[in-house]
Amino acid sequence: MKGILVDSNIILDIFLDDLKWGDWSQARLEEYGDNTTLYINSIIYSEISIGFKFIEDLESAVSKTGFLFLEIPKEALFLAGKAFIKYRKKGGIKLTPLPDFFIGAQAAVYNLDLLTRDVSRYQTYFPTVKLISP
Repeated sequence: MKGILVDSNIILDIFLDDLKWGDWSQARLEEYGDNTTLYINSIIYSEISIGFKFIEDLESAVSKTGFLFLEIPKEALFLAGKAFIKYRKKGGIKLTPLPDFFIGAQAAVYNLDLLTRDVSRYQTYFPTVKLISP
């Protein structure tokens, strides 16, 4: 599969007019959106919902961006669980898998690039995923 999974931090930079990262994130979406398909998943959708009071407003904003919604396959859910086990063995304190594990696992399973500003966890637990980051 070709395309880029877009992390919630990139989308929120734009939706919330982030002064530090908004322009950078907008430029990356424009740069890559012209040549490839941009995806979000249910985890990303949930994370970006914090920027909206009503689901209708979120739906409108997402539809204007042209993102395609991609379900998380069982293979990625399984891989997210395995990444979580590694995280816990390294001393991670969270008791349930983190959203980044689901996002990184889906990018790995579908061989998608990942546009994000949060690189360390993805590099550590999903080293095969090509990251597009500052």
